[in-house]
Amino acid sequence: MKEPKIIEYDALVIGAGIAGGETALNLANTGYKVLLVEKDHSLGGKMILLSKVFPTLDCAACITTPKVSEIARHKNITVFTESEVTNISKESANNFVAQITKKPRYVHVDDCTACQLCEQACPVSVQDEYQYGLIGRKAAYIPFSIANPKAAVIDIENCTLCGACERVCPTQCIDFTMETEYYELHTKTVVLATGFTLFDPIEIPRYGYGRYKNVITSMQMEREIAPTRPYNTILRPGDGKVPDRIAYVLCAGSRDNTVGNPNCSQICCMYSIKQAQLLMGALPMADITIYYINIRSFGKGFEEFYQQAKSMGVEFVKGKIGEITEKDNGDLILRYEDINEGVVKEAEHDMAVLSVGVRSNPTIGKIFNNGALKFDPLNFVAQEDLMGSPSKTSIKGVFVAGTATGPMDIPDSILSAGSAASEAISYLTQHQEV
Repeated sequence: MKEPKIIEYDALVIGAGIAGGETALNLANTGYKVLLVEKDHSLGGKMILLSKVFPTLDCAACITTPKVSEIARHKNITVFTESEVTNISKESANNFVAQITKKPRYVHVDDCTACQLCEQACPVSVQDEYQYGLIGRKAAYIPFSIANPKAAVIDIENCTLCGACERVCPTQCIDFTMETEYYELHTKTVVLATGFTLFDPIEIPRYGYGRYKNVITSMQMEREIAPTRPYNTILRPGDGKVPDRIAYVLCAGSRDNTVGNPNCSQICCMYSIKQAQLLMGALPMADITIYYINIRSFGKGFEEFYQQAKSMGVEFVKGKIGEITEKDNGDLILRYEDINEGVVKEAEHDMAVLSVGVRSNPTIGKIFNNGALKFDPLNFVAQEDLMGSPSKTSIKGVFVAGTATGPMDIPDSILSAGSAASEAISYLTQHQEV
């Protein structure tokens, strides 16, 4: 392991999704030097991959990409992508020491023109994680069309080192000699914006996810609806057929003690209703059915959005799905309890969309030594003063933003980022070196 490079910044923000990006901008606009660390190849988090946002149906990418561009260009923000914070120790009130590992991209970003010639030349195909496995990508690839930075990446784990990408690169920006870089960061405050993970429905075998190709997750459907979608229309993965009867299974991995996630994920009802409305526009002849336990339309405009979906013809069935089985032609039989009638029924659909819930991001727990950072029973970062200062953690000088504290929607994540930035600025002001 090489000796780490010593760097200094006023603030460290971990995670470059909408909450982390907003926090970094607020700090930077106040004049502080910010290091923004993101483990992925692009800024923007999950929001940049969405279609539209509820309940206004504004374009998610249209909101995110200008924000991401501002972050990337800001003179007070330094961005580390493909990077992880492996350890943070608090040495004094205004001195945190963080160890950062920056993995090689094998492409010099400043020289890459995003021409995609390397992608065309690459002979290796693997599943595209940005399209959630719906299509493939090459081992040399641009993550997605609106990624920032928009530059190629070499997937070294799947690369055969054939040299085809190097030979066609017009700027010769591909460099297989790039190595992992290590940094020791000295900073005065830290903001955790590490986001959430989505429930993996393989943990509920009775839904058939992973066995039945026409059972997909809500994020896969999100990609089918998005402008940067993998197909030109809505298709079911099993045979490429345009579906006529689409079912949504709510609370897939939420409000379920059997999978260790008893809490409501807050966003699933509304993103499912949003997708149903968008599907009604994309496939006007399709029947959309949402199977639910309770519709929790608690936010501003949410109840009206729910009623609007009903008036558009979306069918809502109060029933818990017990099992999904597959017919020979790929169609699906959903067996459920009709709660209103108190009987077990079956319904046939072309596709089933599992509205997966929100889980905590487990990586953040490994960063701080000796259990200094406290977590709640569901492993989200514990908020020390939920009502008064919701961004404060158990460590003075360390703040939290967005869904690292628990499930929330995009507006609440942005508000949370404002709170975290405010607290961090107050802390920096109080602990200025004389």
